[in-house]
Amino acid sequence: MTLILDPDDPAGWREATVHPAPGSARTADEPGSRLTDGLNPQQKAAVEYRGPALLIVAGAGSGKTRVLTHRIAHLIETREAWPSQILAITFTNKAAAEMRERVQALLGDSASGMWISTFHSACVRILRREAEAIGLSSTFTIYDSADQRTILKRIIKDLAADTMGFTPAGAQGKISKLKNELADVETYARNINTNDPQEVMFLEIFRQYTRRLREASALDFDDLIAETVYLFRAFPKVAALYQRRFRHILVDEYQDTNHAQYALIHELTRPVEPEIVDELDRHGVLVRTMTDAMGRIPGASLTVVGDSDQSIYAFRGADIRNIAEFERDFPGAEVVLLEQNYRSTQNILSAANAVIANNFDRKDKKLWTADGDGEKIVGYTGYTAHDEAQFIADEIEVLRRAGVAYRDIAVFYRTNAQTRALEEIFVRSALPYRVVGGTKFYERAEIKDAMAYLIAVANPLDELALRRILNTPKRGIGPATETAIAVFAEQNELSFRQAMRHARELGLGPKVTGAITALADVLDEAAAMLVPSQAGIEAGTNEGASKVSEVLVFLMQRSGLLDALRNSRDPQDETRAENVDELIAQTKDFDRENPQATLVDFLTQVSLVAAADEIDDESGTVSLMTLHTAKGLEYHAVFLTGIEEGLLPHQMSASEPGGPAEERRLFYVGITRARKRLYLSLAMSRAQFGEVAVAMPSRYLQEIPDELIDWKQSPGMATSRGGTQPRALNARRGTGGDRWGGGFESRRDLDRFSVTRAPAAKTEWANKVTGTVRDNGDLTLEAGDRIRHTDFGEGRVTQVTGEGTKRIAHVAFDTAGQKKLLIKIAPIEKL
Repeated sequence: MTLILDPDDPAGWREATVHPAPGSARTADEPGSRLTDGLNPQQKAAVEYRGPALLIVAGAGSGKTRVLTHRIAHLIETREAWPSQILAITFTNKAAAEMRERVQALLGDSASGMWISTFHSACVRILRREAEAIGLSSTFTIYDSADQRTILKRIIKDLAADTMGFTPAGAQGKISKLKNELADVETYARNINTNDPQEVMFLEIFRQYTRRLREASALDFDDLIAETVYLFRAFPKVAALYQRRFRHILVDEYQDTNHAQYALIHELTRPVEPEIVDELDRHGVLVRTMTDAMGRIPGASLTVVGDSDQSIYAFRGADIRNIAEFERDFPGAEVVLLEQNYRSTQNILSAANAVIANNFDRKDKKLWTADGDGEKIVGYTGYTAHDEAQFIADEIEVLRRAGVAYRDIAVFYRTNAQTRALEEIFVRSALPYRVVGGTKFYERAEIKDAMAYLIAVANPLDELALRRILNTPKRGIGPATETAIAVFAEQNELSFRQAMRHARELGLGPKVTGAITALADVLDEAAAMLVPSQAGIEAGTNEGASKVSEVLVFLMQRSGLLDALRNSRDPQDETRAENVDELIAQTKDFDRENPQATLVDFLTQVSLVAAADEIDDESGTVSLMTLHTAKGLEYHAVFLTGIEEGLLPHQMSASEPGGPAEERRLFYVGITRARKRLYLSLAMSRAQFGEVAVAMPSRYLQEIPDELIDWKQSPGMATSRGGTQPRALNARRGTGGDRWGGGFESRRDLDRFSVTRAPAAKTEWANKVTGTVRDNGDLTLEAGDRIRHTDFGEGRVTQVTGEGTKRIAHVAFDTAGQKKLLIKIAPIEKL
């Protein structure tokens, strides 16, 4: 008989079926064979591998999620692992949910008990369970970026550090980088130059920031991983429980791991040494059936999936060496290359292969597909960013008329500043769009206020949450009163929350005192709602405790926050009240889907929502996003914009080691998001920092073979050399390409490309598009009307759709073709 750890209780054990020895032969009729049917040879090899370490080099669109999920299902179905012995780690909640659903679809109920989660979610789960070991409350708060900046702003102000150039964002970035390198405040203190006042001041900021988080029983996002690594290193017996539990660890997107994540994986895959095994055995933990001839529990089997060609997060601390040196870290590791692509056409893949081949120090692979060449890539050189945007808008309408849904189309750019021209033209063209990465739901002020009430109830030590709600809505409690409470708390060794209960001892006016004690009473009543009934306490369940939605409704009503928003004269407060109502609706959904969950469970879930998880696949809008945001997504048609020197590669990458190579990987990622249609566009001139400058074609365009691209740039000065070659290809080929500005023949090329030096250049541009808009007031149009447009000339209205301010004119222009215009702002006049 063999016992294994129960998935939900680290102290509980259950009987397990004896598994076949790793690597033992199986016939085609044995369990697991159905899970390899339909896989290509490389995918099958990755699913069936049994050994200490496996690196799956998965090219874009090569079915890596399918391989990962089938590998997990194969381990379980062949009885080589219980679900509770599997830990699969992804980078987004969306990817984790997809992987979990796929495994459950393959195995049904027998898949329950696996840990499939993000790095942060897995670490939160471990830390909530082991919090006492590192001096934390199990209800610790997780601070997001805005919370961190609030604390740092206060610290910098108290220390007058702003006079030395310190900003909350700058300090936050440096602290994050240090934590991702597993350097805490004491480690940093040992290595600073004490003669440098900047370093001494930053050390004090870092020290106070660390102290304030501890006092509030809070962790920031970077702490979640770093503290778990510290926990495992400081308490080997705690680490051993998880090392013996997780026998198969699988990590997706391994090329994006930073040092802290890399260290966490190494801690989890360490063998359990004999002396620890003996101690666990003495405490009744079953370990003897798992030991090898040396008395150790061998390290877990590690599978990592990734692609060094898609490593684009160096600015976040991602270290490409983690995947490039995997075989050195794990001698004898098996490497499987997945090169068959199931997403894109061969023309798109050939362009991607040609571009990325210019990067050195990479595992060579060639993506290929069995689905044919497909359409050529379309290239376009615009006169300005507005002209480029108009081309994109027109092509999107062509795709739409051909049956491609708006939600299957995406526009990518290198910097957020590029959205201005795109948004102006899209609005004028009545194109439905959304900028992915705008203000997220949980980042809205009113939502953070409502969440702060919940946090203050769940974690009474969280001073940041209490300070946020102290005068929200307005209660007449100003900064001086807030400081008085904090001073009283410090002098009497009380928490901020306890000091609020002693408001009558602060010597404040009766109105302010009443406001403080009333808020304290509301929070205490809400906390009492969370206490389970006696029967629930005895059963160890949450029975009898109020639901999260009930607590939130109570807090919103008793605090007056909702009433304040609804009764406000600010028209935007109506929308804010609707947002709070949406939060209440979400808590009700959470309660329905998680009947035994607690408030801490809800707060944990919310804190782990990532930007990429908010992309709505059902949206009938064109998605605009940065190339970094596009990672992991795919669309029928993709527009890659601004393929120019200074944008891609970005000018900031010029002086950074490996910068141009990472920018090339970013271009590669953008190309490989496209399934059927890919468009590459650039402008001859672009406004930056308030000035119009000549834009040069990106060096990366030279790396794509001529025959793959059909250039459709506008007439006139869009071509040079007598109009015989696309301007984008006028750069000298074969120059190596990674020198900043290298790859162009001479300064004379700049003069030849210039569109500002000669007035004739503008007159030759037949279709130049501006950013002009006009308030047309009550202009009425109907089919048959003739109009004149500032950019497109004269045309005839074919139909008018929509109502009110959203009326859209469909116009057939004499020279510019079919266009859609938002009548309210289009630069048009009725003839």
